Amino acid sequence: MIEGAALSTLTSWQNFYVIVGSSAGALTGLQFVTMTLIAESRISDMRAVRAFGSPIVVHFCVALLIAALASCPWPTLFCAAAALACCGLGGLAYSLIAIRHAGKQTSYNPDWEDWMWYGWLPVLTYAALALAGFIVAIKPTSGLFLVAAISLALLFIGIHNSWDSVTYIAVHRHGKGNEEKETK
Repeated sequence: MIEGAALSTLTSWQNFYVIVGSSAGALTGLQFVTMTLIAESRISDMRAVRAFGSPIVVHFCVALLIAALASCPWPTLFCAAAALACCGLGGLAYSLIAIRHAGKQTSYNPDWEDWMWYGWLPVLTYAALALAGFIVAIKPTSGLFLVAAISLALLFIGIHNSWDSVTYIAVHRHGKGNEEKETK
C-alpha cells in the first residue's frame, strides 16, 4: 500500500518534469552554439573547455536525465531512488574532475565567483542529489521536492555558466578583454 502511494506521488510530478526536461533539452542544444563560439575564439586549452564548457552540457543533461527517471514507470520507488542516488554520485565525481581541470588549465585565471559557480555549487548540488535518492526511498514527498529543487539548480547553474562563457568569449574574442588585463 505504501509503495503504491509513493509511486502515485511520483506520478503527480509528471508536468513539472515535462517542463524541466524540455528546458534542459533545449538548453543543451543552445550550449552547442556556445561551443561553436569557443571553437571560433582564441581559446585552445582543452582543459579550459573541459573545466568550463563541458560541465554545462553535463548539468543540462543530468536535469534531463532526472526528468526521464522521474517519468519512468518504475516497479518500485526504491528503483527510482537508487537511480537518482547513482546520478548524484556520478555527477559528484564528474564535478571534482572538472575542478581539477579548472586548476590545471592555463587560458583563464578563475576568480572566487568562478570557483563557486563552476566548482562548488555543482559539487553541492550533485551531493544533494545523491542524498535525495536516499531520502526519496524513506520520505518520498520530501525527497521529491528536494529532487525538484536540484533539477532547477542544475538548470540555473547551467544557464549562469553558459551566459558567463558566452560573455567572456564575446568580450575577449574582439580584444576588449585585453584592456582590463593591461590596467591591472
